[in-house]
Amino acid sequence: MQEQMRLLIDLQEIDVEINTTREKREKCEEQLSVLREERKQVQEMVESLTRQIEELEADRRQMAQALEQERDNLEKGESRLPTIKTQKEYVAVLKEIDSAKKMIRDVEEQIASKTAEIDSLSGDKEEKEMELETLSEKEAEAREDIKEELEQLEQTLETRTAERENIYRQIKTPLRKRYELLLNRRDGLAVVEAKDGACLGCNMQLPPQLYNSLFHGDDIHTCPQCNRVIYVEDAIKTGS
Repeated sequence: MQEQMRLLIDLQEIDVEINTTREKREKCEEQLSVLREERKQVQEMVESLTRQIEELEADRRQMAQALEQERDNLEKGESRLPTIKTQKEYVAVLKEIDSAKKMIRDVEEQIASKTAEIDSLSGDKEEKEMELETLSEKEAEAREDIKEELEQLEQTLETRTAERENIYRQIKTPLRKRYELLLNRRDGLAVVEAKDGACLGCNMQLPPQLYNSLFHGDDIHTCPQCNRVIYVEDAIKTGS
């Protein structure tokens, strides 16, 4: 029974290390995920700004074409004035000229407004592109650093899992079942040490008779409160 107890303790130690290693791996993967999401958000901002700038530039090109057309109209109207013979026609052409001049002013103002907007968005885009470059470099560096750590963690998991399987096979079936049940119900801690008369799993004081029996090591005992398997380190070391 003493040998079975040692195996249970070794199994618990391995399971704790495996769980800790998995948590470390999850944190590494989460760290990469956070960096990737941050970089993705900035990338989307850059793409959105690019689309807005392209749309504004397309609008500005259309306005520039309209401006050229109005300037042509103005030039044609002014060139007709010397050849006009009637007052009525002269007044009509003057109105056309005034209208063209007003349209030119309006379009020029609109183009100036679009240009200012484009310049502002271009500045924002440049800032975000610089931020994106920094984040991309940071992500790449972190990926390299974390890659090494992940490889080490995977190696640890592989080694300890193999050790676990070897120990697990040596434990009797009823004990294995009890261990697995406790492992699931007690947050991965099925076997704990008892010290100074208390269970270190739930910190409950054990009945004196039960605590004293742990030193004999002739049976598997559990805590009356949390039902975890309990043992005394000195008894395990001495084999008494």
